[in-house]
Amino acid sequence: MSVERPSVESVDASDSPPSSPPERRNPLALWSWTAVGLAVVLGLAATTRFLESRVPELAEGTALAGFADAVEYPVYAIVLGLLGNLILSLLGLRDRLAPAFRTEFLIKTGLVLLGSTVLFDVIVRAAGPAVLQALALVTSVFLFTWWLGGRVGLDDRLRALLASSVSICGVSAAIAAAGAVQARREQLAYTAGLVILFAVPSIFLLPWLVEVFGLSGAQAGAWIGGNIDTTAAVAASGAIVGEEALQIASIVKSTQNVLMGVVAVLLTAYFAVKVAPEGRANRPGVRALWDRFPKFVLGFLIASVVATLWADNAPGDAQAGLDTAKALRDWFLIAAFTSIGLEFKAGSLREAGWRPIGVFAAATVFNLVVGLLLAVVLFRGVTL
Repeated sequence: MSVERPSVESVDASDSPPSSPPERRNPLALWSWTAVGLAVVLGLAATTRFLESRVPELAEGTALAGFADAVEYPVYAIVLGLLGNLILSLLGLRDRLAPAFRTEFLIKTGLVLLGSTVLFDVIVRAAGPAVLQALALVTSVFLFTWWLGGRVGLDDRLRALLASSVSICGVSAAIAAAGAVQARREQLAYTAGLVILFAVPSIFLLPWLVEVFGLSGAQAGAWIGGNIDTTAAVAASGAIVGEEALQIASIVKSTQNVLMGVVAVLLTAYFAVKVAPEGRANRPGVRALWDRFPKFVLGFLIASVVATLWADNAPGDAQAGLDTAKALRDWFLIAAFTSIGLEFKAGSLREAGWRPIGVFAAATVFNLVVGLLLAVVLFRGVTL
């Protein structure tokens, strides 16, 4: 399938502020409106933080407690961003404030900080079966989703996001893939919504199926960690089954997370070659690959190495420094998802129709079946 050249609506395109109407060409006026827009983003981000902490507390002891615990900040941030988008559009202010909605900068900065929370030595600490399962499951599910998306005619960038999110670690993988393939903001928002839509029911469905299939704690944890796409949902579902399942699920999910940077690099190389004109002489060389390479991936890997060295060698409480990096990461990503909602345009999603949902659903079922087989075989007899 041919790949279109990046459009002005691609994720990378947001590095440049949108064109300004005549009344905003005055630098002072532009900076004033940008400052107001930044205040809107920060205000919505702070509201997201508030909801993230307060909603589970308010829902505690009710039938919605499990659901409230599983909903992560991308949901609140995107919903608040969409509401802000609607209100600002009705007031005629959205275009004036748009230069402050720097989705790409916020996402890339957050992703670099994300590297500091994914330690390389997790692979060393993880059991051999976790590594084998991660490699087999990520590869098979990604290729299946990519193939199916191509069969139904999805845009290559959208199917890259869908394949990355369902095979690796949900929203975080979609962010990495979006930067690598220059996906449109609407495609990233669409994918993030599908991740949450499918992850929340899985929290309760998989523990029930564990009972039906009679899986051991380790097998249950491996299945849950390899299939549910968000870390919070993995923890919630694993905790329902038991402590052993929770620990194994966390190890498997962390092992898959490490593959996120690898997939981003491979996607970058593939798209750089695929969009090149036909003919060997015109194909991109090393310089072209480097120009298209998402530099934030290097930042992600460097941050991961630094965090690992810090955790192993820092005097005193090294965890405090890692917790600070995680808090900064969350703030940048919350602001990024808020900006996605503020910048969101429904036109391209209407064009996509229901096909992406069908692809994501089929890939989820494929992931469940393959993941179950791998968990049963690789984690037979495994105990902590």
